[in-house]
Amino acid sequence: MQYRRFGKTGRDVSVIGFGAWAIGSAWGQVDDKDSLAALHAAADAGVTLIDTADVYGDGHSEKLIGRFLRERKGERFFVATKMGRSVPQVPENYNPEAFRGWVDASRERLGMDKLDLIQLHCPPTPIFYSPETFAALDALVADGSIASYGVSVEKVEEALKAIEFPGIATVQIIFNIMRQRPADHFLAEAKRRDVGVLARVPLASGMLTGKMTRSTRFEESDHRQFNRHGESFDVGETFAGVDYEKGLDFVEELRALVPGDATMAQLALRWILMNEGVTAAIPGAKNPDQARANAAAADLAALSPASMSKIQALYEERVKPLVHQRW
Repeated sequence: MQYRRFGKTGRDVSVIGFGAWAIGSAWGQVDDKDSLAALHAAADAGVTLIDTADVYGDGHSEKLIGRFLRERKGERFFVATKMGRSVPQVPENYNPEAFRGWVDASRERLGMDKLDLIQLHCPPTPIFYSPETFAALDALVADGSIASYGVSVEKVEEALKAIEFPGIATVQIIFNIMRQRPADHFLAEAKRRDVGVLARVPLASGMLTGKMTRSTRFEESDHRQFNRHGESFDVGETFAGVDYEKGLDFVEELRALVPGDATMAQLALRWILMNEGVTAAIPGAKNPDQARANAAAADLAALSPASMSKIQALYEERVKPLVHQRW
């Protein structure tokens, strides 16, 4: 495992984190024993960064992580959680009283006196133009409830606006082989401002594992089944916004670039880490094998210039026209 400094948090974290959306909800059925085993397997492989949210399973993901932290008492992990998606998405609902309630609830579920990092969870765009919002977060830092704060965003423009506020320590943004726009300008600017970056949806909802086919079926509770056209939340969260059939075609062309004994998922994660503007990728895992395989991506050799060029060319031809300017 490798470690990078997580921006203004001042902490070093593993370059592969543990994304805890899947162990909470919206990815089909999952067993708590498997979820806890996955967390332990990740930790054993050197993963120190865990990302969750208060709405993942209506707090269930945070509760599982709290139990995991108790079971690994004495070890130091960095837990990033998120808040704000449990209410109607209007700016008025993002206020100091709501922040206090959300933070306190997460602290209780996680068993943490002070949260390492709280992130606004893809808030309405006007929030990024509201100094009062970030002043309220500054107050939570000042009173010791949180150590740092950041944002999770849908669009590059939101990320660029957010990092104008000096208190923003981190940004979480979709960045993967099928969503490359953050590399145009944002990642370099974040690095210049010492803002940590988490690459979320790094495997494009599993599309970049190479395991899906045209006959793959998903459970009704899986967002890959019910949100393909943005029925429940932003369509860019599901398969990075790329049409399922076109995504499969793209993945088939990537197969020839997978190095040695690596998996396609590991190729996709290693591609993300090639950009030094990214602190960590946060793939999900529902069982120990997935967690170990994700962590192993950090040990792959750097991708060759030829491979990087071929990936870029495929993106430019197959995917860029579909998603690049949308997010």
